[in-house]
Amino acid sequence: MGGASLTTRDNVFDWDAASYDTLPLPHEEWGRRVVDQLDLEPGDRVLDAGCGTGRDAALVLERHPDIHLTCLDASPSMLAAARDRLGERAAYLQATLGMPLPAVPPFDAVMSVAAFHWVPDHVALFATLAEAMRPGAQLVSDCGGSGQLRIVNAAIADVTGQEVDPWEFADATTTRSRLVRAGFEPQRVELRPDLLRLDDPALLERYLATVILGGYLRGMPSTAEQVRFVREVRLAMAEPVIDYIRLEVVARRAMRHQTRATLADAAARFGHTTGGVDLPTPRRDDVADVPTFS
Repeated sequence: MGGASLTTRDNVFDWDAASYDTLPLPHEEWGRRVVDQLDLEPGDRVLDAGCGTGRDAALVLERHPDIHLTCLDASPSMLAAARDRLGERAAYLQATLGMPLPAVPPFDAVMSVAAFHWVPDHVALFATLAEAMRPGAQLVSDCGGSGQLRIVNAAIADVTGQEVDPWEFADATTTRSRLVRAGFEPQRVELRPDLLRLDDPALLERYLATVILGGYLRGMPSTAEQVRFVREVRLAMAEPVIDYIRLEVVARRAMRHQTRATLADAAARFGHTTGGVDLPTPRRDDVADVPTFS
């Protein structure tokens, strides 16, 4: 694997963005599916929620060069990679999805690819996003859905002796209910299987380490232990298949809905208030560094 695939800094879980971007990621097709469904006008403010290395942000800017894009991620290295890729075509915000966001001008659209399943509380996730969107704004997202990674999870259980699932793989019915509660009008909420077969053992191990097993690897004290764990998981898999099942969402922020109660619940759960720090309106011709929020 060439070293640890994930890093920690000040207790913030981080990704190896360089390794991530070299893999044969099905995420590229997921991103295209999301961008294809965005209904944007010149001048729209768009949030890429969980932007990663900025690959999907680059695509949406290619399709819609006159939008004002803000890239949000909790990972410093992912934001650095996005900044390297996009430069001053976007604004950048380090923040954690599911927690109250800093005060920003309302967004006209929110897009997200392969991020929401890392957020443990989707009620809080949708409430905080709704609070940052204008009435009628569009939400288009892709993330892991119910039934995803059963092969990998069974292998992890064989290796660890524990049934542990660190992701929130929600079903369509539950997600639709959560969206409505947060003030969205769901237009399409569906599960879609998308299997990825990696017959090359070295490539499969690198994929597992970089994309899937980070939550396990970060608690291991040495690279050798990480390498051993990844190999054991790979050998325990019934077949070399990453069994992705995608939860795809298209929704609109309701024209009339009160989200303050749900947002206050989310804030109280995490010990935060709904207040934030005012940020400048993202502009393609006037992009400044944005303070870090944790």
